[in-house]
Amino acid sequence: MADRDGIWLRFLSGPEIDSLGLTRTELVDAVEEAVRDHGEGETSFEPRVHLMPDNGGIGHFNVLRGHLNRLGENGVSGVKVVGDFVPNYQVGLPSELAMATLFDPTTGVPLAVLDATMITAARTGAMTTVGARYLARPDSKILAHAGARGTAWWNVTMLDDLLDLDEIRVTSRRPESREKFAAELSAELSTPVRVVATAEEAFDGADVIVEATRLTEPEPLLRTAAVRPGAFVVPYGTVSAVELDLLDVMDKVVVDDWREAQSGRFGALRRHVDSGRLSPETLYAELGQIVAGQKPGREKDAERILFWHRGLSLLDVAIAHLILRRAEAADVGTMLRFH
Repeated sequence: MADRDGIWLRFLSGPEIDSLGLTRTELVDAVEEAVRDHGEGETSFEPRVHLMPDNGGIGHFNVLRGHLNRLGENGVSGVKVVGDFVPNYQVGLPSELAMATLFDPTTGVPLAVLDATMITAARTGAMTTVGARYLARPDSKILAHAGARGTAWWNVTMLDDLLDLDEIRVTSRRPESREKFAAELSAELSTPVRVVATAEEAFDGADVIVEATRLTEPEPLLRTAAVRPGAFVVPYGTVSAVELDLLDVMDKVVVDDWREAQSGRFGALRRHVDSGRLSPETLYAELGQIVAGQKPGREKDAERILFWHRGLSLLDVAIAHLILRRAEAADVGTMLRFH
């Protein structure tokens, strides 16, 4: 906000954002609109880049930058920096802590600084769910989820909102984390939640398979043989947990953005891109093309469909803008003098 007294921006802390009471439905809708805008060419962004501190490999930073033409009066631009530090649980911190900034694209004036930790987790779950809306069987009954990090809650609860599930299977590397995760889900959802000790047990025959593990070295937790006809598969761990031949059984492979899929050194299908197994010839579509109606999503019940999303900056900007507008209306946050 610029006036005669200078330039002011709104700072929004995590607790302040939580107090706004945004619903899961609102978050998924905001992400779906951003994905549609992407498909219709109404966005601009750069693939993420990684900042690798000399810290012995315990973590790194992802820097994401994006712009959406249709938000606000003149569009909105944003930058997010998110740390990815797997050992953080040992000191009582989330593995992913993030900060986002929003800007007026006509003047460069900063509009807001936000704790984007919830945004990062929620937009990931919302993207999984938008993918499921177009690519999963509507009658899917069994959801299997590997991983209990921050995004896991949003993946499972948003998918449960979308689908009439009979069973949710959860697992993670540490027994205490999967038990805690299952207890939290059971307190929120009416769908039965079952804790299993291995990814193999969770994934076998499931209708919706989400692999969100936190490996430090590649390991085939999601085996190709576990994927039955009609399954919807979402692998997005930072380090690959799938077999190299996984794509061979897929009828359709969808990504959030092909340029993003080729960038960086991380990602569940990094080896598949680098080896040419995933290429412009084998890729079916970007999700935005499907949401915008340019290509059909699921066409047959028996199709095996894989959706790989790396995490689009556009989604962070869309949810940050939604939060900012709600905060302005409620006069929540702290106004800081910038210039």
